Amino acid sequence: MPSPQETSQLESAPATTGRRTVKQPGENPQVSDFFELSRKVKDAGLMERRVGRYIARMIFLGLALAGAFTLLFTLGDTYWQLAVAALFGVLFTQAGFLTHDAAHQQIFSSGKRNAWFSRITGNLIVGLSYGWWTRKHGRHHANPNTVGKDGDISTGALVFIPEEADRTGFMGWITRRQGWLFFPLLCLFAFALHYNSVKSVLQNRKLKHRRIELALLVWRFISFPLLVLVVLGPGLGSAFMGVQLLVFGAYMGGSFAPNHKGMPLIPHDSKIDFLSRQVLTSRNIRGGKIVDWAMGGLNYQIEHHLFPRMPSAHLPLVQPLVRQHCAERGIPYTEAGLIESYAIVVKYLNRVGLGYADPMECPLVSQYRPR
Repeated sequence: MPSPQETSQLESAPATTGRRTVKQPGENPQVSDFFELSRKVKDAGLMERRVGRYIARMIFLGLALAGAFTLLFTLGDTYWQLAVAALFGVLFTQAGFLTHDAAHQQIFSSGKRNAWFSRITGNLIVGLSYGWWTRKHGRHHANPNTVGKDGDISTGALVFIPEEADRTGFMGWITRRQGWLFFPLLCLFAFALHYNSVKSVLQNRKLKHRRIELALLVWRFISFPLLVLVVLGPGLGSAFMGVQLLVFGAYMGGSFAPNHKGMPLIPHDSKIDFLSRQVLTSRNIRGGKIVDWAMGGLNYQIEHHLFPRMPSAHLPLVQPLVRQHCAERGIPYTEAGLIESYAIVVKYLNRVGLGYADPMECPLVSQYRPR
């Protein structure tokens, strides 16, 4: 079983999302509302694990990686290798989706197996520290788009909080144009993930299994680039690594960004129930089975935030229940196409960067602002 700290990081719901104690209905209407939805979902068997489905995904990913390495070794000194580099970027992102699901306890019944699968896959294949990511992602799930609590909206290269957009110098120049710079900056997302992973493992001496994570990360960041450089030489090998990192960063970042960016922000000290908090701040992405695969199920972000332990294969099945439940209670349920969602994000970032005080006001969230 995972440690209490690991478990608490990825459990934020006040109802049936796995093994947590459920608050009984009747305590307040909001808890009762979510309890009712949670009971319907559990009765439908949608919280049951799909181990066979995940094993099939693992086998497919393993075969695809084997095929990519075969191409790397056999194509020779040709610029077609850059297409292989892009393929590696896609496959590393798909491995990241599996790491995400295991960290949410979705794959195995044993928390320990989920943690170790996520730790090994994340560090060794993706180059992503499991310990760093679970802490960061756990805070996000507990308080999505909440100012001062969700690290995913903390100011960095981009500014998501209007009050923090008053920057000067070079960073101010970026902020004023950040919507248009969103996709170029997204290509650098891989460097940020790798850097923060290494930094966290080196600095956080209390990180569980720190030495193992460090060993896996060192092996990942030395062996793969070294192999590429030995096979392709310094020139083509460097280009290969550049393409792989750019594709991985754009794909990984582009899969997460549309789900919350441009959705309402919740003030730090606002009181809002779990159901409303998760639904109001999340956006689903339409697109059918292709988008389901391409985004690893993250396109059902509302359902994932309500039931973080639900296998990704069940998210499209639970969507009608959640949509109907929200409609009956007057909670806005947001869904958009992939291109439309990116346009919303770009518009939001530009408005923030140009100093709009409240670029995406949501009337329902306004009800929860402190008076």
